[in-house]
Amino acid sequence: MSDNGGLAVGLLSYDTLVHAVAGAMGSVTAMTVFFPLDTAKSRLQVDEKRKSNSTPIILAEIAKEEGLLSLYRGWFPVISSLCCSNFVYFYTFNTLKKLTASGPGKSRPSKDLLMGVVAGVVNVVLTTPMWVVNTRLKLQGAKFRNEDLQQTRYRGIFDAFSQIIANEGVGTLWNGTLPSLILVLNPAVQFMFYEAMKRKAGKGGRKISSAQIFLIGAIAKAIATTATYPLQTVQAILRFGQYKGDGKGGVIGSLSNIFSLLMDRIKRNGFLGLYKGLEAKLLQTVLTAALMFVVYEKITAATFRVMGLNKKLKQ
Repeated sequence: MSDNGGLAVGLLSYDTLVHAVAGAMGSVTAMTVFFPLDTAKSRLQVDEKRKSNSTPIILAEIAKEEGLLSLYRGWFPVISSLCCSNFVYFYTFNTLKKLTASGPGKSRPSKDLLMGVVAGVVNVVLTTPMWVVNTRLKLQGAKFRNEDLQQTRYRGIFDAFSQIIANEGVGTLWNGTLPSLILVLNPAVQFMFYEAMKRKAGKGGRKISSAQIFLIGAIAKAIATTATYPLQTVQAILRFGQYKGDGKGGVIGSLSNIFSLLMDRIKRNGFLGLYKGLEAKLLQTVLTAALMFVVYEKITAATFRVMGLNKKLKQ
């Protein structure tokens, strides 16, 4: 078979589609369960004058000041973006995995890392506009402690897109792209550790339990999140972009802009200011990633089991 034929098989594989749909469904399920933790994390990242108390206290404050439903503000745009983002990531990652499976050498952490980086770059380029819009919708109506932050007035996803393009230019939809491209290391490192630990747990044909998958997913995400958290804060600030007159929301966030934002954060809050909101982020992202991998593995296993039964019935 030619290289082009192999590429076509990889791109159009039913197996790859199953992985992509399962990854998207797993992420949607997990994010819905732990969404309030994401709300707390976003507030702490963007609103630097909000005191970094424990996550339960932050959630109680938001619910008291803005109502209980505010904990789920922006749920639909976030879920829509997450669904598309994880579909693209899982589809690209598993396409690359399938294409390289027949190549020389077994699966190695370095190979998984490289595939994760490529999948992450594809994902960032295609889905950043959705994340810019959902960051703004998620923070719309929030009671900020920082008076430099200004409110947005969007009626929904499509209105947000049209207002941003009309008032700020199309390029604004890719705000935070540079830190996002650097942050492809987050899911890449996560998948590298996840695949390596999963291979080790399943060595010798051992069955991996849901509890093990949950633990493996949690550990992999905790390592990746802690390593890249300062850039995630910069990414959130650039995506929100609603600062009064200081230009923090630059078009795509140059390296100097990223550096100045990091230095500004250190100057105002010390080095630990770079990790403000990490507790909420770790709670949200680790639990979400762990549950996502459990749902993902269950859906793929169940689907392939049904496909296997279907194949037997046809024979």
